[in-house]
Amino acid sequence: KPVITRAFQVAKDCIKSSRWDIDGDNYIELREFRFFLLSLRQFFEYWEAFSRVDSSGDNRLSFDEFKKSRKKMEEWVGPIEDMEKEFMAIDTDGGGMILFEEFCSWAIKKNLDLEDDDDDYEDE
Repeated sequence: KPVITRAFQVAKDCIKSSRWDIDGDNYIELREFRFFLLSLRQFFEYWEAFSRVDSSGDNRLSFDEFKKSRKKMEEWVGPIEDMEKEFMAIDTDGGGMILFEEFCSWAIKKNLDLEDDDDDYEDE
């Protein structure tokens, strides 16, 4: 569900609604649908990465989980010099845990790319 919600929020805000009869900004219109599908695919990749790091399964990342996944995350985003500083930068609400939304914002900035997804698929 967090993946669909995040993709929906991004897609519905990408183009100002031209509808006058309803509050079109609460819906995805046809011209936004392609962007919704692209966003959905991208956020599923972020969810997969987030889930691989979230060893406790509580849908949030502790510093310990983050630190233990350093090698894995560096494969996805490149070198991370200071894990504590990076964690604090991602945890924008200061709650001591990284939430999926915070992880997504960071993943977008870092251009996170899972090594084993299908976005490099080549037709044979």
